[in-house]
Amino acid sequence: MNHQHSPATVSPFRQPRAVWAVAFACVVSFMGIGLVDPILPALSAKLHATPSQVSLLFTSYLLVTAVAMLLTNMVSSRIGPKRTLIAGLVLIVIFAGLAGTSDTIGGIVGFRAGWGLGNALFIATSLAVIVASASGGFGGAIILYETALGIGIAVGPLLGGTLGGISWRGPFYGVSVLMFIALIATITLVPKTPKPAERTSLVAPIAALRHRGLLIMSLTAVFYNWGFFTMLGYAPYPMHLSEHRLGLVFTGWGLLVAVFSVAVAPRLQRRFGTAKTLYANLFLLAVVMAVIGAYTDSATTVIVAVIVCGAFIGINNTLTTQAVMTVAPVPRPVASASYGFVRFIGGGLAPFVAGKLAEHFNIHVPFYAGAAAFLIAIAVLATGHRILTDAEAPAEEATGPAHAVAEIVTVGRTGEANDQAPIVVAVDAGPAAAAVTAAAADLAERLHAPVDLLHVHEIAVVGDEAVDRESYEQARDRVRAHLDALAARGVPAAGHILRSVADHGHAGSVIARHAEAVGARLIAIGRPSHGGIAHMLDGSAGERLIAEAGCRVLVVPPDAEGAQDHEGRQRIGANG
Repeated sequence: MNHQHSPATVSPFRQPRAVWAVAFACVVSFMGIGLVDPILPALSAKLHATPSQVSLLFTSYLLVTAVAMLLTNMVSSRIGPKRTLIAGLVLIVIFAGLAGTSDTIGGIVGFRAGWGLGNALFIATSLAVIVASASGGFGGAIILYETALGIGIAVGPLLGGTLGGISWRGPFYGVSVLMFIALIATITLVPKTPKPAERTSLVAPIAALRHRGLLIMSLTAVFYNWGFFTMLGYAPYPMHLSEHRLGLVFTGWGLLVAVFSVAVAPRLQRRFGTAKTLYANLFLLAVVMAVIGAYTDSATTVIVAVIVCGAFIGINNTLTTQAVMTVAPVPRPVASASYGFVRFIGGGLAPFVAGKLAEHFNIHVPFYAGAAAFLIAIAVLATGHRILTDAEAPAEEATGPAHAVAEIVTVGRTGEANDQAPIVVAVDAGPAAAAVTAAAADLAERLHAPVDLLHVHEIAVVGDEAVDRESYEQARDRVRAHLDALAARGVPAAGHILRSVADHGHAGSVIARHAEAVGARLIAIGRPSHGGIAHMLDGSAGERLIAEAGCRVLVVPPDAEGAQDHEGRQRIGANG
């Protein structure tokens, strides 16, 4: 497969001003995750509210976000991503500012609901707008978004603690002002974005939950988010710290979330698989929550446990989202909306229930309930174990139906195929794709073999968001262009798109399975050209393919010279 996201000389941070405008807004948006944590005890004391009443800041925000997930893609598909982005920013500016002016906890809770609607509209489209506007290629856009994610999650609690130390109103006003700056920059710098070719139905996300894999992963996320937001919404109280110090604690937490989400989760997934990693991760989260429950009287223990929890949360956010995109047999926007709707329900209810449990029993009980929620998430995930493992297993190990792994769509055929074993050509949207196709055509002419052209339609997962690498229409047009080039040389060929691949490294496994299914004598792919940060953060499809292929793999450089021939794990008789 050709991995080339962009020319090697192009830095992912050399982007047009439009991309930086949206990236800045993303930083501010991600700040909202931990921004209010440092001021929760202050709100309780100064507004004479119980912790369960204060926790409604999370409940209103997340429950409205859950419902809004059913609407965001429908709205975006009708008015376009840029207008959806602007609508979200406007709502955040208005409701964050109003929350700062309120003198009652009820008013703040209500305004947080409007803030949640705006954030849902913004998050649903921000990654797609960055990808569409980035000049550093797809890989560069993802790295930039990952950077915004890390900065926002880490800086949010620090800013919240700093402004909260001045006044509890400070964090709300701060977000409103920063988002207003982002709004002006977005309006003036981001070009108009085209509407999607297909409109998303309002009922499509609900209907998609009839698919067992998507339903199981979404329910797993409900219980995971229950435990997660129990910690986020209630752990600040037993720490007994000032706003500044609470901000520092959750900054440490946010740094681990960002690092483990972006850099560690993909490595664990490649080493142990998604299912095993999630089982272990959820169990460790349960242990950490149980420790908090047992030692709530020790502020030091709670502080250390909360910071450590960030590592496991970062891993879980990435791998759960990736698992959803891998097993869901529906378009990415629909799967994302379904998953978001279900999981945010758990996150919204948990902090309020935690406060009520503490009021009726004691402060230990909410954290034990959170630990139990993580264990229930393991049990729910186990009911879909085969679906998830089949989606990742090599072809000879899979036990489920092929469509649980990836959907194969045949775009077209040229010429009359013969009885020779085909040459599989794997390409993506990179500039070396033409060289790979040409090299395969040379071999096909010499061997009198047909070509089986394969384009993997990938999805990138960043934290708990996902975006298509390209539209399906773009993928189809690229396959047809390659088929035309092969037809011009008289080479018989079939062109396919493999959809529902949620991990770049996993794409190599998908290609290997397809090659085995068609009895390929050789696979031709492009040589990866990116390195440094991009290579560290992105799984190598080529390495995975070479390891799992049952035939030879020809690696073609962009200039089509010096191609390397790798022998697969085993020979396939005459096809070797």
